[in-house]
Amino acid sequence: MTTRAGITALGAYAPSTVLENADLEKRMDTSDAWIRTRTGIRRRHVAAEDEFTSDLAFRAVEDLVDRFGPEALDGVDMVIVATNTPDALFPATAALVQHRFGLKAGAFDLLAACPGWLYALSVAKAYVESGQSKKVLAIGAEALTKLIDWEDRSTAVLFGDGGGAAVIEPVDAPYGLAPMVLGADGGGAQHLHAGAIGRCLPDGTKLDGKVRMNGREVFKFAVRVMDTATIEAIDAAGLTPDDIGLFVPHQANFRIIDAARERLGLHPDRVVVTVDEYGNNSTASIPLALTHALDEGRIADGDRLLMVAFGGGLSWAAGVVVWGGGRYGDGRRPTAARTSAAPLELGGTT
Repeated sequence: MTTRAGITALGAYAPSTVLENADLEKRMDTSDAWIRTRTGIRRRHVAAEDEFTSDLAFRAVEDLVDRFGPEALDGVDMVIVATNTPDALFPATAALVQHRFGLKAGAFDLLAACPGWLYALSVAKAYVESGQSKKVLAIGAEALTKLIDWEDRSTAVLFGDGGGAAVIEPVDAPYGLAPMVLGADGGGAQHLHAGAIGRCLPDGTKLDGKVRMNGREVFKFAVRVMDTATIEAIDAAGLTPDDIGLFVPHQANFRIIDAARERLGLHPDRVVVTVDEYGNNSTASIPLALTHALDEGRIADGDRLLMVAFGGGLSWAAGVVVWGGGRYGDGRRPTAARTSAAPLELGGTT
């Protein structure tokens, strides 16, 4: 009998410090209206000075345990942390998580830019379905604001911090993860990057340790790949766009999300949007959005969820999951739906 892997528990965390668009107006040449019309972002959550990626990962796992109970972690034998901002090159942030929760598990970090958590899901799926692991804890955690140049308007308005965690283990059909679509194009590496050890990319693009982005090129790439990758993922699952119950995209820019929604022919009610509240959380954005959708009662057993992300590399990932099949309850923590002071406004250029 073929083993099928699915998501059986979920949790997320965003730092308590909130940076409003109005706060950025005081620091650089920008405005709330400029940011909202180009990105849909109203605010973002920012890690404290002494709060790092491991802390965000810990809190996301703690939220998972609060929702689904400590038994959700019983038997976890592999921990994967997808992050672009590890506390250190080594030890792996995943090893810190393994130790913090007393897990008898292997642990490693995965770096694939913003699609990292979906890459981690694909690895977890392969581990579980091959028998390499019985249960995987896959985390996306990011403290990207620590790499932001607050004088660079093209990036400073976009990013926030946060974490999300999921347990992946065997589930019964029809639940579980369909084949994932993964891709990369290193030829576009100069359009979105952050330096660490190297001084420059192979093409000579200089690295200074900060997030740097060619917004216009990334926007064009994102719109294109959100279209192609989602269709490939839907096809890989043997479905059509009409079969998708909820679209959970990477939360980078509302205009990109809305363009993808229109191409798929989905009603706005079938799309999860949290970019207005959190900005771009990179690897944490999709698990955080999933958790919000769960709390708002928008996800039920049997729903087909379409996830897609894009980012530096350039890289992308997409996949469909049939929600449910877990054994720990639904993990829902009912909250008042988020409200905005005014509807999202589109227009302008990136």
